[in-house]
Amino acid sequence: MRERPKRAGKVTMDSNLGKQPEMIDTDAGLARLAGRLAGERVLAFDLEADSLHHYREKVCLIQIAAGREVFLVDPLAVSDVSPLGPILESPAIRKVFHGADYDIRSLHRDFGIQVRNLFDTMIACQFLGEKEVGLAAVLRKRFGVELDKRYQKADWSRRPLEPGMIEYAAADTSLLVRLYRELERELKSLGRLSWVEEESELLSEVRAADREGEPFYCRFKGAGRMDPRTLAVLEELLVYRDGKARLSDRPPFKVLPNETLRVLAEKKPEKVQELNGIPGLTPRSVERHGREILKAIAAGCGLPEDLLPRICRPPRPVKDPVREERLQRLKLWREAKARELGIDAGVLANNALLELLAKEVPRELSGLDLIPSMRRWQRKELGPGLLAALR
Repeated sequence: MRERPKRAGKVTMDSNLGKQPEMIDTDAGLARLAGRLAGERVLAFDLEADSLHHYREKVCLIQIAAGREVFLVDPLAVSDVSPLGPILESPAIRKVFHGADYDIRSLHRDFGIQVRNLFDTMIACQFLGEKEVGLAAVLRKRFGVELDKRYQKADWSRRPLEPGMIEYAAADTSLLVRLYRELERELKSLGRLSWVEEESELLSEVRAADREGEPFYCRFKGAGRMDPRTLAVLEELLVYRDGKARLSDRPPFKVLPNETLRVLAEKKPEKVQELNGIPGLTPRSVERHGREILKAIAAGCGLPEDLLPRICRPPRPVKDPVREERLQRLKLWREAKARELGIDAGVLANNALLELLAKEVPRELSGLDLIPSMRRWQRKELGPGLLAALR
C-alpha cells in the first residue's frame, strides 16, 4: 500500500475540541441532548466502566462526540438513559466506535440498548492493513495526538470526576468523527467500505454471555487440563472467592488471584502452615482466608467419586490427509492474497472458515452461500480464488 504523507506538527487535544465537554447529569439535560443529537448524521461514542473496582461492572460514563462538541452523559446521575436509545438504534445516524465489542455488550446488558448503523474504526484500520490498531496508536500516527492513559484503569464510579478524568474521557472520543471521515475515504478508494460495514453490522449483534447456573470452573483458564478431583477442589475455591467478592463488592481477582487458586487446587494443602509460600497468599491473606480455603479444599477432596465434575471433550476427529492437503492449499492462497491486499491473513479469512471450506468443498460460487460463517464481502472478493484453491 502507498505510504501516507507525514503530517507536520503535533495536534493538541485542546485544538480538537470546539469547547469544553458538557456534562449531562440531569434527566432534563439528557432529554435536550437527545433532541439535539437527533439531527446529526454521524456521532462518535465511547464508554467508561468500573470492572476493575466492583463485583458487578456497570457503565459509568457515556461519551458522545457530535462535530467538535463532546458530551459526557453520567448514567449514575440520570434516572434513565433511554432517551439515547432512539439515537443509538436509528439506522439514519452513523455511530462510530473504536473496538466496539465491549461497548455493544455493555449497552445492551445495562440499558437494553441496541446499536444500529455501527462503524468500528478498529475494524476499518485492520482492513486498511494498519499494524497497530489501538486507538492511541492510530491517533498518534494519523494526527500526532498523544492520549494520556493515566485514567484508563481508574474507578469511573467515583464522584465527582476529577478534571483529568473528564479531559481523558473527552479526548478518547473527540477525534473519532474526524478519524471516521478519513478512514471512510481510504476504504472507498480501495473498494473495501462495504467490508467494514458488514463486519460492523455483525458486531452490533454481539451480546454479553448469560452464565447463570454455569460452574465457575468453566470460565477458568486451564481448567480443561485438570483431573476431576482437582476440578472439584477448584470449584469449591471459586465458589468461596465469589461469595467473598460479592459481599465486599470487589472483583473476584482482587480477593484471590487465579494463579493462587490454581496452585491451591493442584497442591491441595491440608494445614494452615502449608499455605505459606503459595503464590499470592501473603501472611495477611492467610490470616483472613486460610481456614475457609482449607475448608473449601477439604470439601472438594471429600466429594464422592460419582459426583466429581468432568469436562466433556468431543473426540478428536480422525485426520483426513486429503482434507488436510486442501486446507494447506487454502492457507497458501490466503497468505498470497493477504500480501497482495496488504491485510493480515487472519483478518482476510480466519482458520475456522478455511477448515469448513476444506471439509465441505463447495464447487460453485452458489455453494459458498451454504457456508454459514462466510461473509458477503468474502464470497464476492475471495470466492473465485478459494474455489480455485479447492480444485
